[in-house]
Amino acid sequence: MALIGSVIAMWLAGISLSVASLVGFITLTGIATRNGILKVSHYINLCKFEGEHFSQAMIIRGSLERLTPVLMTALTAALALLPLLFAADAPGKEILHPVAVVIFGGLISSTILDTLLTPLMFWLFGQKPLQRLLDENNQTAF
Repeated sequence: MALIGSVIAMWLAGISLSVASLVGFITLTGIATRNGILKVSHYINLCKFEGEHFSQAMIIRGSLERLTPVLMTALTAALALLPLLFAADAPGKEILHPVAVVIFGGLISSTILDTLLTPLMFWLFGQKPLQRLLDENNQTAF
């Protein structure tokens, strides 16, 4: 999901694939993966510890409760990257600019797509794995 926005941002900015942009891809992969894992983990915890049942209401609740932290992370990172985005010609920023473009573009697409696709995928494919986890008797958080 993050790759889509990163590639489009690189194309719009006229940046070719380089070591610096690859560093941005690696960083972005970590951010996007963490957001998806935390959202699914929250769904599991809602069912296991708060008595929710697998339903659209539970998925909507879990998604809304995770939306603010995801948006705060994306907005903070985007604001921190703005000086690097707009000062591409400044001395010393020729390596940091591609990183900023990749992360900024990927944050936009991964935030939007993760908000829509992760709940949908969990709705379509998560019921059986969730039930298997709920049937276990341990009381640890995920």
